[in-house]
Amino acid sequence: MQYPKVFQSLIAHFSSLPSVGPKMAERIVLYLFKQDQEKLNGFAESLEALHSLKSCTRCFHIAESDLCTMCSDNGRAVKVICLVEEPLDVIAIERTGSYRGLYHVLGGLIESGKSDNSGNLRIKELLRRVENDDVEEVILATNPTTEGDLTALYIKKKLEPYKIKVTRLARGMATGGDIEYADELTLTASLTNRKDLV
Repeated sequence: MQYPKVFQSLIAHFSSLPSVGPKMAERIVLYLFKQDQEKLNGFAESLEALHSLKSCTRCFHIAESDLCTMCSDNGRAVKVICLVEEPLDVIAIERTGSYRGLYHVLGGLIESGKSDNSGNLRIKELLRRVENDDVEEVILATNPTTEGDLTALYIKKKLEPYKIKVTRLARGMATGGDIEYADELTLTASLTNRKDLV
């Protein structure tokens, strides 16, 4: 069956999303087609509102203004920075309720066996924060994968001249796992039992 052009266009857009194949995209579009106008309008407004969001100017998490909610919270431990790969990792750690420091979203990981992509990551910005903000500890909360470990070791080396404490999440997380999918209990244990990176 040939779908109308609007359907085909929406299916193509949804198919381009991570973990959404053509069949799932087709189901999503058919689901949306069956919804009332008010629900569709709300969905469209939320999509349009995405343009108003930006990256936090300090930590690069998702923000509605210059600073995200964590960076603008005066009750947080400003001398501790938890370095993560992506904003989803911030959200996963925040769900635990066990961490009250600040974050730094790296924007990816160093890829093993490929050309050096470290220049595309926000490593210089992290070093600037460590130097200017009197940071005492950086928690390296990269995923326990080859790339995550490689990135953690690379950043630890970059932080050595600053003589600060550098720790890594404890291995309560399974090797090869993703922080965003870990349950709150596992993440809390990983944060609580973090180790000095040697």
